[in-house]
Amino acid sequence: MTVQGSENTSRRARRSTTMGAMPLKDMPWWRWRSNVRSALHMLSDPVFQQECWLAGQDGYGDVTDAVYRLVEDTWLDNWSAEKYIGTIFRDAQETALVDVAVLRVLRIMHQVGADAPVSAYLEHPAWPEAVLAARDAHVQLAVNDGEDPDRPPHPLHVLAMMTRRA
Repeated sequence: MTVQGSENTSRRARRSTTMGAMPLKDMPWWRWRSNVRSALHMLSDPVFQQECWLAGQDGYGDVTDAVYRLVEDTWLDNWSAEKYIGTIFRDAQETALVDVAVLRVLRIMHQVGADAPVSAYLEHPAWPEAVLAARDAHVQLAVNDGEDPDRPPHPLHVLAMMTRRA
């Protein structure tokens, strides 16, 4: 028997805590979302690409690493992000933007090759369109997670700490 006005906390919906400003357990597959967001963040930032990837700065991987994070668990190279509404992505707007970004980046990767140097990606004529598509997706996901989309990308060791299983 429940008393009027009492709350059953086991059923109460609540926003999860954060680590490094990224919501934890807000989405069922938040680790996958974290990896997709990290990849889109790096793929969407031309200054980061020049200062980190092109300069060979340790800790951030390269274009291929970012693409791998984008598609490794999600298989977004094989099917639409729409498949993951409610698990990785919040809504159809997020999935539509992610699908465009994935297709543009993968098209370039297939043309230049996965082992191509960073400069081959950055100099590709379609790269600015891929960066813009990644930016649109990154901004939407970051804003929906309550984060500033303009902060610099986290190094990969920080991403690993954020997604570590407890």
